[in-house]
Amino acid sequence: MGTLRIMSRRGDDRVQWDTSRVLDGELDAVAAVREAERIFEQQRAKGATAFKVTKGEASVRIDKFDPEAEQIMIVPRVVGG
Repeated sequence: MGTLRIMSRRGDDRVQWDTSRVLDGELDAVAAVREAERIFEQQRAKGATAFKVTKGEASVRIDKFDPEAEQIMIVPRVVGG
């Protein structure tokens, strides 16, 4: 199961997909991955930072969507002032 978490002032929003169902070509699973990728690209274009999070490992900053990731966390650009 993959998860995209988008941090915001409301907490976090999540999009999840089942990788095995994507590989089987199930339409709703493929649509979930496409939606996650669209959100990923949209947030990155706004300056957000993305991290691939894997249990038991250090988080790694990523610039490209990875549909096989356990979890991707999107952190919006922090604006001071």
